[in-house]
Amino acid sequence: MDKLANIKIGTCAWSYEDWRGVFYPEHLPATERLEFYARHLPAVEVDSTFYAAPAPQVAAHWAEETPPDFVFACKLTREITHERKLRDCAEPLREFVESLKPLDEKLWCVLVQLPPFFQPKRDEVALREFVRHLPAEVRFAIEFRHADWHHPRIAHLLSEYGVAWAWNDLTSLDHQQEGAFEFLPDTTDFLYVRLMGDLERKYAANGQRIHHYRELMWPRDASLESWAVRVRQAAAEHRRIFVAVSNHYEGFAPHSARRLGARLGFDFPSPQLESASESGPGEQQMDLL
Repeated sequence: MDKLANIKIGTCAWSYEDWRGVFYPEHLPATERLEFYARHLPAVEVDSTFYAAPAPQVAAHWAEETPPDFVFACKLTREITHERKLRDCAEPLREFVESLKPLDEKLWCVLVQLPPFFQPKRDEVALREFVRHLPAEVRFAIEFRHADWHHPRIAHLLSEYGVAWAWNDLTSLDHQQEGAFEFLPDTTDFLYVRLMGDLERKYAANGQRIHHYRELMWPRDASLESWAVRVRQAAAEHRRIFVAVSNHYEGFAPHSARRLGARLGFDFPSPQLESASESGPGEQQMDLL
């Protein structure tokens, strides 16, 4: 089997109003976006599960609307990661995993996105207990947002329990052509990569959103090439690799996913909208790899 067949690339969420007219057709109903998305990309990271576990019928609908080889990664709820801080969460974790059962084999992973305020000094014991009791029927990846976690003992913990250390690229715009390769341990037989971009420039000082994600704004050609090399090298030794790209990485996540895919030999089809005037600059750039 082609060693690249175990790589899935998608975006962080799929339901963006900004994509209307540049990825989605102008008049496509929101309820039809996932089915349309799945015609053009093979995977997606589900952001809505961060706010609440889906009803079983919703997860079943996701499975029904996507092709047999389409896959999902679902973010663990913030109740567990941000509010409970991985403490006293056995029941909500069980309920969360249960809610995703309709996805069946399409569920590749659950992403545990930890907040920056989750730090080893006060939270390492909670992390260790959490990892030890993760349910075996689902694979997990953990993303750390504080540098104090970058320690071999934490990598060894995740390796012991078969949990992936999520590789996140949060490189600032001042260094946008550089890849994030400072401490990215390989802890299990699958990889989870998140290309997030410069989160410090995502919002204005008052918390308001300042960007519309419709076109390439911060090209990271050299960085994408670096990631392509690393992912290609890792493919031979891993059962599966999931890459999620944020809008903020280059300004337009579907385009970034296609750009990375092209470097790995994938040809993700570009949506053919009704006219160039409807598609706008973002979609016209979709073919400029």
